[in-house]
Amino acid sequence: MPAIVLLGAQWGDEGKGKATDVLGSAVDYVVKYNGGNNAGHTVVIGAEKYALHLLPSGILTPGVVPVIGNGVVIDLGVLFQELDGLDARGVDTSRLLVSGSAHLIASYHTVIDKVAERFLGGARLGTTGRGIGPTYADKISRVGVRVQDLFDEKILRQKVEGALEQKNHLLVKVYNRRAITVDEVVEEFLGHVERLRPMVTDTALVLSRALDEGRTVLLEGGQATQLDVDHGTYPFVTSSNPTAGGACTGSGIPPTRIDRVVAVVKAYTTRVGAGPFPTELLDSEGERLRSDGAEFGTTTGRPRRCGWYDAPVARYAARINGVTDFVLTKLDVLTGRERIPVCVAYDVEGQRFDEMPMTQTDFHHARPVYEELAGWGEDITGARSLDDLPKNAQGYVRALAEMSGAPISAIGVGPGRDQTIELRSLLG
Repeated sequence: MPAIVLLGAQWGDEGKGKATDVLGSAVDYVVKYNGGNNAGHTVVIGAEKYALHLLPSGILTPGVVPVIGNGVVIDLGVLFQELDGLDARGVDTSRLLVSGSAHLIASYHTVIDKVAERFLGGARLGTTGRGIGPTYADKISRVGVRVQDLFDEKILRQKVEGALEQKNHLLVKVYNRRAITVDEVVEEFLGHVERLRPMVTDTALVLSRALDEGRTVLLEGGQATQLDVDHGTYPFVTSSNPTAGGACTGSGIPPTRIDRVVAVVKAYTTRVGAGPFPTELLDSEGERLRSDGAEFGTTTGRPRRCGWYDAPVARYAARINGVTDFVLTKLDVLTGRERIPVCVAYDVEGQRFDEMPMTQTDFHHARPVYEELAGWGEDITGARSLDDLPKNAQGYVRALAEMSGAPISAIGVGPGRDQTIELRSLLG
């Protein structure tokens, strides 16, 4: 069987956890391939609600092997806290595999992340302050600490010494903070070694063999396309590649083994943090979307910025990722509106753009060109087929599919595991 990539088509929070969970019973491995504990998935199973931050959503599905790939940056304290929380609720976490090549978030990364963001003042990027960016910066600068380094204390100490030699100058002389000692960092890391050791393996090799044996591997991206460090609204992005290309580099699975790319898109649009957002609503309608959709960050609790559906953003995601299927989530949130605007293009100082403008300046000044679609008032949370939806809701789904560059294969009509309409199999 081939590998399947599942990712976000907008600015995150589209409901990827729910889509992963829907697929979970049909797959054998679920791999987190980028990011860290700077984003989260919310999965609702019956009366139980789970907020996952660092762990793959597949950990909630019995029999599925959850994998943290080499492209992830790991805060070990957060990892074990999250595992303990699931263990206490009766979830079997013993199947988790962790790549020995994944990079580790150290205490100095989180300190630098927080003080650097405050130092920027009004120019801040809106990071979560969890050390994600500084850890990826060390990875690219080749001074990072990897999971495998914990098993050789001599190498671990050398790497931490090399990293702190530079960072302590920055902390003390620029940010007026205390220096961090090598011993305290090494001691904190080594405190996790024995618990971590059984989980660590060559995950790229494990996944390759699984595919050879006909297993199905789901590659789960954190954040979303518009937050990709290369293809997103830079610099208001994350520090990794949530796009389909990142699934390959972050897992060790080659592109020739990926058969489907499933992109999750919300029936409207949200964003957390700073950066351009053409359809953002700064009025009572935006507040209504936030309230009806419970739009507050899974990891940070921050209120999300809310706006109407942006078709050029969806088309961009389809093109960049090679999307084969869209999963449309939170359609139920739009219930009760007579008319629903959809952005079909942008106006930039009198010039029409049917696709996303190339430059940040143009996108920052883009104003949405709307088409209005008929709304509906009926409760759709019990719908389990397209025919169960009101005619106007069906029309909304069809219009979005035509505008977005790929077919809509599933529709979320509520937060529950069973509140999904499947139009065609995501497994091909």
